[in-house]
Amino acid sequence: MTLHANAEELSAVLRGLLPNPRVVVSGNFAAPGITLDLVDRNVPEWRLWILNPQLGLPERDGITPETPFVGPGMRKNPRLRYVPCRLSHVPRLFDGPMVPDVVVLHTSVPRHGVVSLGIEVNVLPAAIEACRARGGTVIAQANPQMPFTYGDAIVPLSSVDVLFEAEEPIAAANPSPLDDTCSVIGDRIAARIKDGSTLQMGIGGVPDAVLNALQGRRGLRFWTEMFSDGVLALDRAGALDPDSTLAVSFLFGSQELYEWVDGNPRVRMLRTEASNDPGLIAQQPLMTSVNSALQVDLFAQANASRINARIYSGFGGQNDFIVGALHAKGGQAFIALRSWHPKADVSTIVPLLDEPVTSLQHTGVVTEHGLAEIWGRSQDEQARNLIEQAAHPRVRDELREEAEALGLRVS
Repeated sequence: MTLHANAEELSAVLRGLLPNPRVVVSGNFAAPGITLDLVDRNVPEWRLWILNPQLGLPERDGITPETPFVGPGMRKNPRLRYVPCRLSHVPRLFDGPMVPDVVVLHTSVPRHGVVSLGIEVNVLPAAIEACRARGGTVIAQANPQMPFTYGDAIVPLSSVDVLFEAEEPIAAANPSPLDDTCSVIGDRIAARIKDGSTLQMGIGGVPDAVLNALQGRRGLRFWTEMFSDGVLALDRAGALDPDSTLAVSFLFGSQELYEWVDGNPRVRMLRTEASNDPGLIAQQPLMTSVNSALQVDLFAQANASRINARIYSGFGGQNDFIVGALHAKGGQAFIALRSWHPKADVSTIVPLLDEPVTSLQHTGVVTEHGLAEIWGRSQDEQARNLIEQAAHPRVRDELREEAEALGLRVS
């Protein structure tokens, strides 16, 4: 029986939890702020488990932040407990190493005996199942502003122990104009994408630029971890396959996007075990994966996780989609990045990574200077292509010298 609770009743439930519970929370841009504030007020010590945490989360002594993918809300936290894990394997953490005692969801208001996880599905279905199997507590903050989405987003009220209705704004993006560098990179990648392709790409200037350049294509599909307003623009341009659902695990975009996905049967929210399954990804026609990185070295290894040995993000789903895309018929997997890091004032193409490798063996590496073909090339050709087609001109001579020292023949 679901308890329909007010703030006082929910606080009483929280005060009755076992000491130092692990609290798994809707992540990315769907954190339920009002409920988390109540957790923080009523639970002296607890473990906050969340994917890609954003700013504004509770932070104090007594809270241990845990995540397999670090976001800005935990990046500099001295108490951070980072657990390296590919996103497709994260649900398995709930079966043993990181059993949830409590799951706090941010949902729609109930409709016909169910609520919807709205813009964030991801690993939450697995967390709910693991929590209930062990007698834990599932709490849903039902928010009238949360879009009602379908697929694996649907949660029966019978799976919710406490329903707490509280309204707060859903985090929304304010799309910024595309700069020239992103536009050039986006055009280069878009030129490799055919009609009827299936796409995976994230959020940011380069993915937005790719989607912007694809409005003349037809029959495009999506099988992706997330999408934003670029998909809405493609739909309006008639570029999407009208008979195909848009498979996605979480969303972040404008209020206009949220209104578009609300009650939209074409948007099929998937749990991570499906969205990031390389075997299912490989079944998608002309699967094209576009991801970013902090650095790429002359052996075509990408680092997207660490800066100066400090964790910046994590594996995420990059490996899942690269492997899946390269096993798909006609599939491609690109790493896209600026050739020069503007803040650090260094080249992003380096001789050899001194950070852990996030991914490798991509189809190509794309910067504003060109597209370096990687797959099917010898190691010497890979290095030569990276230097001549991807690296910034001011470091090419230095990279050639470093390549020779590494035993690569690039001259």
